[in-house]
Amino acid sequence: MAAVLKRTIAPALFSVLRPAYFWVRGTLVGWLERRNGIETDGEIGLAELGIDGPDRSRYKPAGWFMLRRILPSREVGPGDVFLDVGSGMGRAVFQAAKDYPFRRVIGVELSEQLNDVARGNIDRNRHRLRCQDVVLLAVDAAEYQVPDDVTVVFLYNPFTGEIFAGFIRQLLASIDRSPRRVRVIYGNPIEHDLLMGTGRFREVKLLRGLRPDPEWSRSNSTKLYEVLLLGRRTPAPSAAPDPPRATSAPSGVALAPAAGRAAGPARPASP
Repeated sequence: MAAVLKRTIAPALFSVLRPAYFWVRGTLVGWLERRNGIETDGEIGLAELGIDGPDRSRYKPAGWFMLRRILPSREVGPGDVFLDVGSGMGRAVFQAAKDYPFRRVIGVELSEQLNDVARGNIDRNRHRLRCQDVVLLAVDAAEYQVPDDVTVVFLYNPFTGEIFAGFIRQLLASIDRSPRRVRVIYGNPIEHDLLMGTGRFREVKLLRGLRPDPEWSRSNSTKLYEVLLLGRRTPAPSAAPDPPRATSAPSGVALAPAAGRAAGPARPASP
């Protein structure tokens, strides 16, 4: 009987809740953006951005509360460096710089159009940022060398396939050059199996999406991983609390083979 009710009533209830959820979400996000003086909401297709090739995702920002839910500010120290790969209009970059004691915050985004919006969001709010060292780079992740002081990596499903694999190779190479504790936040983790297959990642936290339906919530999950040092089965200890401040932006060096770009897997709607 319970199974029958689940098959008949749940879909009908969900069809009612879904439009209401999107209305509430849109209203809340709109208010938050006006309150913070930023512009990051909406969806933009790859064609509109002038980007083509497989394995890429359209622009869709991470949920407004995703970062603070998966990584409380108390778990970040003044020696940590934040890297958002596929930073778009800079929502996660803005939140990382405003709400956390990061030493440096870096956004990497292929689209100059999106990067221009992100720069405006940061410039309008400079006086409110805890971290003043914010770097926004218009480069391809497939050609980007991960700086050796990055300790938190943020990925909201920006790409899959060989581009994702190439970026992970770059990340592991950086950690092997400069052993340190690195955490990876991965929203809508389509390439979870690839990460685990390296033998270098340990899943430490699973965050369900804020959705009215359990299946919908699972499809919008976020995972937090810690990277294992080469030859070790445990993550590296935390880095020193306050290393010297970097004075220049990292450069992009092509190490991973670049893939083409076309409408890849879409990012799910986010709160």
